[in-house]
Amino acid sequence: MISIDLNADLGEGMGGDDALLAIVSSASIACGGHAGDATTIRHVLELCKARGIRAGAHPGYADPARFGRFRMDISAEQLLGQISTQMQLIRSVAEDVGAELAYVKLHGALANQTAEDLELATQVFRAIKATDPQLAVLALDNSQQVRAAEGLGLPLIREAYADRAYTPAGMLMSRSEAGAVIHESDAVITRCLRLALAGEIVAIDGTVLTSSARSICLHGDTPGAVELGKAVRLALEAAGVTIAAQLPEQQPA
Repeated sequence: MISIDLNADLGEGMGGDDALLAIVSSASIACGGHAGDATTIRHVLELCKARGIRAGAHPGYADPARFGRFRMDISAEQLLGQISTQMQLIRSVAEDVGAELAYVKLHGALANQTAEDLELATQVFRAIKATDPQLAVLALDNSQQVRAAEGLGLPLIREAYADRAYTPAGMLMSRSEAGAVIHESDAVITRCLRLALAGEIVAIDGTVLTSSARSICLHGDTPGAVELGKAVRLALEAAGVTIAAQLPEQQPA
């Protein structure tokens, strides 16, 4: 039986959270950096708990004016302080709600930066592990995030993106470049089916990339996100793919 996880970034004030939680199997919850606050975190966590959806933390640069999508020129100490504040907030709300946090997924510019920079990814994940050692890392497959998680012995969930174009090197294209975000539903569905069934993603130049990702991100902040998510899930299920949260890869002791 083939199965794959569908995850969405939620709690970002886009208005489609309730509907997306009927589609996905994992929810990455904004925790006060690029978006979100205690109220939005609580709302999504309560829904996850009620519906059996795996919940994760989604921290990033504390830059809500730019939605965390631009790299900030700050010290490592400042960055780790921002991440710590966000993790403390979502952890506190989760404990109050009685909901479990299963993983952490970095957001936006910080996600892209740590996908390229092994030292930075290691610093960030080491800081998270120090206070939340049980959390898995939801990481862009074939990136430095994966290598950092493996090096630290963290449980790992490999991720791919349904609606983002890839470079031939396997990284996400910058949103500032034309074609970086894929809007056509048929193209997104085709990519999801190929990833789930063949373990392949086609880069912007036609290069076929091999991927071990078993979690597909559906962005909750794009226009038509709910309709697209429904279409993706229906297409996957019609192809015999089960939608379910995947167990993390456990690293050797």
